[in-house]
Amino acid sequence: MSQHNCSKDGPTSQPHLRTLPPPGDSQERSDSPEICHYEKSFHNRAAAPNYTHCGLFGDPHLRTFTDRFQTCKVQGAWPLIDNNYLNVQVTNTPVLPGSAATATSKLTIIFKNFQECVDQKVYQAEMDELPAAFADGSKNGGDKHGANSLKITEKVSGQHVEIQAKYIGTTIVVRQVGRYLTFAVRMPEEVVNAVEDRDSQGLYLCLRGCPLNQQIDFQAFRGSAEGPGTRRPAAASPAPSAPDTFPYETAVAKCKEKLPVEDLYYQACVFDLLTTGDVNFTLAAYYALEDVKMLHSNKDKLHLYERTREPPGRAAAAGLPLAPRPLLGSLLLLPLLLVLLEAA
Repeated sequence: MSQHNCSKDGPTSQPHLRTLPPPGDSQERSDSPEICHYEKSFHNRAAAPNYTHCGLFGDPHLRTFTDRFQTCKVQGAWPLIDNNYLNVQVTNTPVLPGSAATATSKLTIIFKNFQECVDQKVYQAEMDELPAAFADGSKNGGDKHGANSLKITEKVSGQHVEIQAKYIGTTIVVRQVGRYLTFAVRMPEEVVNAVEDRDSQGLYLCLRGCPLNQQIDFQAFRGSAEGPGTRRPAAASPAPSAPDTFPYETAVAKCKEKLPVEDLYYQACVFDLLTTGDVNFTLAAYYALEDVKMLHSNKDKLHLYERTREPPGRAAAAGLPLAPRPLLGSLLLLPLLLVLLEAA
């Protein structure tokens, strides 16, 4: 836990208990204070809030608040979001025994106590358990005057939950696709950057991206193919085991059915089918893109391509570590990768 900057008093220490909602939990409080409605509080300001998006899906693929797109290993518990208002932690487990391919099997969200709006609330989802209530059985922010500024809504039973946190202008979408979970969030930049000490914040995947040693680098396979007598450089990230059940052409065809635009979501879909053999990962990529369409404020950035990356100047200005160029476009090398793995 400590190696990934996960709080000892955070998500994983919460008891896994759920009770029935208390009486009166769903009553409306239309007179909640203005501070409990983030967008309404902007009517006296010169500019409207700027919203950002972060998503995690598949094996797993991360789209950060700055629209960087990475494919990561990140096995175990990792913090997606860690700011003054909420914490989001994911746990990723191997998809296949002995494989480096992982997917999200557990998600914990802690909404922190906030003024007269909400009590602290914990939401936990796991494989085959996507509850439509917080861990205490309630569906709103508690007993405070502005409690209904935090609400959870079940969109599709056992498959799709939406959490509205109006007091911080935030919308969260959690899905179960196949056995695994996906996560998407829309959040104001002001809330994204609300951290006590940015320099010591450590890991915060949605903001900083995955650590370099956790990113899957397809260039390693190009180098191994060109280097005589070696299959893989010693420092290269291990490749996920590729099952024999999904030929490259079949994976491409299945992903094309759901994702006709050959962007990074399409490429992520192909990669996931080749590394897991699980056709449900096609839907994971599809719904991840659908969530982007719903949550992203810039409609010109719905689709990301290989050349789309964080501009160095913007990353430096934001205090973010510079990220390597996304390499999912190297999926053209995946047939070669499969040959190398079969020969290993």
